[in-house]
Amino acid sequence: WLSEETPDDGARLGAGTVFILDPLDGTRAFIAGEPTFAHSIAVVAAGKGVAVCPDEASAMAFLDEVFTQRRFGAGRVLVEQCLTGPEVSVFAAIVDDSYLIFTPARDYKRAQDGDQGPNTGGMGAVASRRLVSPEVLERIENEIVKPTVAGLRKEGLPYRGFLYFGLMLTPTGPQVIEYNCRFGDPECQAVMPLVKGDLAAFCLAGAKGELRPDLISFDDGWSVCVILASAGYPESSRSGDLITGLGNTGDFRVYHAGTRKNVDADWETNGGRVLAVVSGAATREEAVAKAHSAADLIQFPGLQRRRDIGILNFD
Repeated sequence: WLSEETPDDGARLGAGTVFILDPLDGTRAFIAGEPTFAHSIAVVAAGKGVAVCPDEASAMAFLDEVFTQRRFGAGRVLVEQCLTGPEVSVFAAIVDDSYLIFTPARDYKRAQDGDQGPNTGGMGAVASRRLVSPEVLERIENEIVKPTVAGLRKEGLPYRGFLYFGLMLTPTGPQVIEYNCRFGDPECQAVMPLVKGDLAAFCLAGAKGELRPDLISFDDGWSVCVILASAGYPESSRSGDLITGLGNTGDFRVYHAGTRKNVDADWETNGGRVLAVVSGAATREEAVAKAHSAADLIQFPGLQRRRDIGILNFD
């Protein structure tokens, strides 16, 4: 009922130990003996089949949802070592043996201020070249990015595209939480305004096998993204609520996600994460103030947002 899944290069890449478990009794027995582990369901359920459990009681409650209530359908449970510390997302453009690291970002997964409430797809993000120190970024490159690129080649998997490294800055150093073959959401909305130059030409050259860092550059400032979510999110979502304030203009961007136009041609909610409001500045404090002020201009019934995006983990 238990199998250990630790990659050959796991220790070198700073990846925690992972177990896959099934059925319920065996999983309960394992959790009871490993109180320092966090667990998540192996079958992805719209990105929400994850629970970080600080104690045995919360772990057992989640197991009941998985195996008894079958909230996420059939599947086993993936158990991962619980890592602590601030998160950071690092994006790299990879062309075979070469790579270029983009601006790092930090995502805020929990629904409520202070990292409280259930996990979500992301309630906001902050991005800057100054998000992590040069020393930490060098360690991430040498211990994680570079070995990953080398490992792809070693396994006969030449890769051309963007690779997302979801990391945790633990007390013992950066460790890998996840990989994605894309930009993260909502990190992408915070990172893209900081990219200068011809990104389309950069991507075309990369697809043809040539990494061209001379085609783009990165703003040294800060960018903050605030997500506006609908009522009920993340457990559910509510559609049909009228959105007001989208006609306001200023030094900010608004990205539509869960929206639609009604019969009167007015915007209304149509999903969980509805809008992403983004603004940037030379300093983090200014970028935070501008992004949250812009978010204040938009309203709809049941609106949910975090007011500590770009603030938490910096004070």
